[in-house]
Amino acid sequence: MDNIFITYPKCATCQKAKKFLDENKIKYQERHIVTDTPTYEELNEIIEKSGLPVSKFFNTSGLLYRSMNLKEELKSCTDDDKIRLLSSNGMLIKRPLLIAKDKVLVGYKKDEWEELK
Repeated sequence: MDNIFITYPKCATCQKAKKFLDENKIKYQERHIVTDTPTYEELNEIIEKSGLPVSKFFNTSGLLYRSMNLKEELKSCTDDDKIRLLSSNGMLIKRPLLIAKDKVLVGYKKDEWEELK
């Protein structure tokens, strides 16, 4: 199975990650984070596989996150509520996301992605 690369094409960081994948001939299926937003069930699986807290999946620098005042809102939310919120709008999800066979990469940190080679 190919890696699943969940991206927002206009995002500069996503473009860097895509270039990295292409240059290193790493196969992937590309998925648009807004037009094909991961479902609640998918996010639940992705988050569980990553071993990271749900909060790491929020795009905290995004306009939508800030306009919704989520920094404060999320303090009183359960993980289940947070995942439902993430699945409601792809712009809330930190990107890019790469779901590989044995790991999940959130955001693009080149040194972490180097391990895919």
